[in-house]
Amino acid sequence: MSANPPASPPRTAEQMLREAITDPRELTRYLSYLDRIKSEGMGTSVMVAPLEAAINWARANSLWPLTFGLACCAIEMMAVGASRFDLDRFGAGAFRPTPRQADLMIVAGTVTHKMAPRVMRLYEQIPEPKFVMAMGACTIGGGPYVKHGYHVVKGIDRIVPVDIYVPGCPPRPEALLDALFKLQARIGSDRPLAARWSKRAENELTGSARP
Repeated sequence: MSANPPASPPRTAEQMLREAITDPRELTRYLSYLDRIKSEGMGTSVMVAPLEAAINWARANSLWPLTFGLACCAIEMMAVGASRFDLDRFGAGAFRPTPRQADLMIVAGTVTHKMAPRVMRLYEQIPEPKFVMAMGACTIGGGPYVKHGYHVVKGIDRIVPVDIYVPGCPPRPEALLDALFKLQARIGSDRPLAARWSKRAENELTGSARP
């Protein structure tokens, strides 16, 4: 019987800063703050990080999916939330019963033209920032209905923007977990404050009254 592999050592504050900050000047500035904190004996009590990195960390590890399924792919999504795969380990297991409390919509199953307006309404009711996963072949491109299924939407990205595609018929729960990790990595590289200020500056240039 093989022994368990040794646990990887925790990442240091320097390593996390180097991963979060790409600008060399900003990195030098934050590393100097960290050295000053360590010199004052508070190295284990204070964490220095950009505000955007803290916001992204909170967003990526507190995704709330919408309780929403359309067809057989939803069974695999339910399995991910159950005890064997335990989506709660990664901060994304709090399925919400209303779109106003969710920020992740997993479109799991066949989307018919009759259902498409309801899917769009649910998407529009989710507050920003919001993310969409297209789960399964039927959702991504129509699946087995792509040629003769006149009643099926040939790709959910025709009606709502999609962030992550999860291929398969149906995808296994491991594939959905992998898609979640990729989405978390994408959220971790966002710059929410820079986007907010650039949008405000654009509104001021165009004379828009909305902030």
